Amino acid sequence: MELLVKGVRIVDWSQDFIGDIYINKGVICEIGKDLHKECQWIDAKGLTLMPSFIDLHVHFRDPGLTYKEDIESGSYAAVRGGYTMVNLMANTNPVCSTMDTVNYVLNRTKEVGLIDVHQVVSITNNFDGNDISHLDKLDSTVKMISEDGKDVMDSKVMIKAMLKAKESGRIVMCHCEEHTLTDIDTRLSENTMTWRNITLAQFTGCAAHMAHVSTREAMEYVIDAKRKGINVTCEVGPHHIALTDNDYRVNPPIRSKEDVDFIIKAIKDGYVDAIATDHAPHTAEDKKNGAPGISGIETAFGICYTKLVKEENIALSKLSEIMSKNPADILGVKKGQIKIGYDGDLVLIDISKEYEIVSENFKSKGKNTPFNGMKVYGEVLKTIKGGKVVFTHEQI
Repeated sequence: MELLVKGVRIVDWSQDFIGDIYINKGVICEIGKDLHKECQWIDAKGLTLMPSFIDLHVHFRDPGLTYKEDIESGSYAAVRGGYTMVNLMANTNPVCSTMDTVNYVLNRTKEVGLIDVHQVVSITNNFDGNDISHLDKLDSTVKMISEDGKDVMDSKVMIKAMLKAKESGRIVMCHCEEHTLTDIDTRLSENTMTWRNITLAQFTGCAAHMAHVSTREAMEYVIDAKRKGINVTCEVGPHHIALTDNDYRVNPPIRSKEDVDFIIKAIKDGYVDAIATDHAPHTAEDKKNGAPGISGIETAFGICYTKLVKEENIALSKLSEIMSKNPADILGVKKGQIKIGYDGDLVLIDISKEYEIVSENFKSKGKNTPFNGMKVYGEVLKTIKGGKVVFTHEQI
């Protein structure tokens, strides 16, 4: 598969210029100006080409909860949003605690053929909070473990799991919620567990990733850890930088303007490693009954570009860093940069185009979003995976 993209604004974490890109056999082979090849080509004058996005926090609900989402519908939603790789959480049915479930997800994703996935495995077997013997049976395809949607409440169990993760070179993704405190104060719940998990990461020496950081205090703990040299990374969600004091049900909740402003400052200062959507599709009935979550993978770039670049004057290259390069680095894949030898996974965007978010047009089964009707900038026109166009705007 060969593809030439011509006359386009090329932006990634380290560069911003007008030029051409040639992809052959799935990888970027040439970057320059006035390239000429006998192959399929796209005249992209006036548009912007970036590395496609990588989402570290996604729920495709497959296996077992496919009435909410499945790998096929989730893959189509991903490419519509400009994503070609996602990190899938373990809270499926059954819980992803075995290589059988991991391999099912990987094989089904290959059958659909639109994106790459990494499947996260639970920290404790079947989320039981205690048994971690299954971690010894995982192979090298598993790079991250998480109890997402929960947290390992027993610190001794968490220490043992972190030590196993360090030994095997895996990352522990922490859903920071002290469940006995959630009904009392969600801020206290998040802050307490963020501090604990960072402290345990320091004690064990494992790599720890803090999911969906939403409070000022939790972010301060992350910043302090980074300054101390603790091996900690973090992500924030589009909804936690674009909304304030909203009653739309999501976990962790939408926070105050003070929290949002502090998190945006942390992005500017380089302390936030990734934007992650926590894409959590639900049926209308489940949402009505109080299920927390946002179907977010199709709206993330427009929201982040509008909020961070248009309103906060953050460089587009910085947005590329936290939506593509850093997530790729965390997962250890040769993606997320426009660089010779890297995967030809790209997204073509009209950053000047204002459009309205219409949830009924989502490719995801989940139409649950607080952003329905919002006008944003930065429309995804084409998503390219390994040099193959896997989404065009006309498919909406």
